[in-house]
Amino acid sequence: MSERIRVLLVDDDPLVRTGLAMVLGGAPDLEVVGEAGDGSEALRCLDATPVDVVLMDIRMPVMDGLTATERILQRPSTPHIIVLTTFDTDDHVVRALAAGASGFLLKDTPPPRIVDAVRTVAAGDPILSPSVTGQLIRHVASNGTTAAERAAVEALTEREREVALAVARGASNADIAKELFMSVATVKVHLGHVFAKLGVSNRVQVAIRMHDAGLS
Repeated sequence: MSERIRVLLVDDDPLVRTGLAMVLGGAPDLEVVGEAGDGSEALRCLDATPVDVVLMDIRMPVMDGLTATERILQRPSTPHIIVLTTFDTDDHVVRALAAGASGFLLKDTPPPRIVDAVRTVAAGDPILSPSVTGQLIRHVASNGTTAAERAAVEALTEREREVALAVARGASNADIAKELFMSVATVKVHLGHVFAKLGVSNRVQVAIRMHDAGLS
């Protein structure tokens, strides 16, 4: 990632994009490097410009944000994606997060929190509170765990399971370190093992696996 966090704005409403550009443009460590009015245009922007964080609307013409999120996250080198939504238990948002998006923002989020959220996901952490994590998990369209997924959860060591359960509760790395009396660096090592064993790429997916296994 460059010294400044490069942001792509994706929304079919130009007024929303203008407002977001003004909010983010006032932060010295953030730079809006592109804007797109739909998912297909966002993909073209990513082909042309390096991006660290994408703010992605869901309901758009031509290509919606869910499809765009899935296609972006299938690429070998991907930016972090924050879903923009009104969040009225929209299962599209849940599916986007389950597919690998780093979190979500309500469109009426106060400007300072939007800036902080971009910084947070750029640093590799999600923007999900414990209450929101629980709400998302309850709305995930899941067919239950497969035998392989259950075996993967059972293969976690005791410490890895403790870390995974803390993640499922929405705890940050700092919170987990304090709770389990370890360093943040050690938490990250355990979390890396959890990701690998469960075959997931983000904390939301960890929470979903632990929930589906009946452990959270």
